[in-house]
Amino acid sequence: MSSSTNQFKLKAHFDHLMELTSLFCVELKQSDVISADYYQLPNITKESEEKAPEKIQVQKITGSKAIDKIALAYKDIFLDEKISGKVLLRHPGIILINDETNTLQARLKEVNKAKEDFKNAILQIENNDARFEAVHSAIPNLMTLAAYRKIHSELGEPYSVRFTWMTKHATRTLTKDAALEMLSKSSNYNNPRMIDQESWLSLVQKEKVRVANLPEKSKLRIRRPTRVSPEVNVRFTAENRYHVSAALPFILFNPSKNTKIGTLRHYEKVENHPRKREYNFLVDRIYLEKVSE
Repeated sequence: MSSSTNQFKLKAHFDHLMELTSLFCVELKQSDVISADYYQLPNITKESEEKAPEKIQVQKITGSKAIDKIALAYKDIFLDEKISGKVLLRHPGIILINDETNTLQARLKEVNKAKEDFKNAILQIENNDARFEAVHSAIPNLMTLAAYRKIHSELGEPYSVRFTWMTKHATRTLTKDAALEMLSKSSNYNNPRMIDQESWLSLVQKEKVRVANLPEKSKLRIRRPTRVSPEVNVRFTAENRYHVSAALPFILFNPSKNTKIGTLRHYEKVENHPRKREYNFLVDRIYLEKVSE
């Protein structure tokens, strides 16, 4: 398929998605809203995008201002020059809506399907470079992952809907030789962690011995914690519960008065991360562990 054909197809899918999203936001603001909470997070600048924050201040917005913020959040898919394009801004929030005719729910299904169709149209393009060129020629400044984001909702009567901060992990598998090569390269770093070079070389050598003593065919894995992100936890019972991303505001349709609604608190990093103890890392500083056979 030619690049011009790809661009035309993507633009058609995107225009359809934007039309449905706009209709959804208009209908949402006209619906019977019981309550709305939006949690404003700090913008992530280009200067701060490489460093995971140790603290995140959350500003809670309620009422009509929250409804406006929530509607804008669903449309936040274009790059702002001052804000990081690598780390997408999350829009945690919750809106409780009476929708007894299922009108808004039906529109939401259309929006989420259009998101999925748009994503599939992009993934059908043969390689990453061609995809990037097609997307950004057809829709300049689009943050593709933001356009993919599903709008999560619940139709049942959960016991509670609460928020939490989740630390996820970037996982990479590697061989024993590859791990040793990585450690050898780190010997050349100058004054890492602000310790003297002799102490650093001694530390790295101990790490290399630990890995070198493993059987040759050992499977290794790096499980590095990534930037924390807010999540929504929906609980019906102790056994029946689930969690979804809070990258976009969560919608609870036809809510029960008995459902407990939580709040997103400020985030503060906990030192001595429990996962390090849980996984018993071979090399603590790079989260290197041996995979069980």
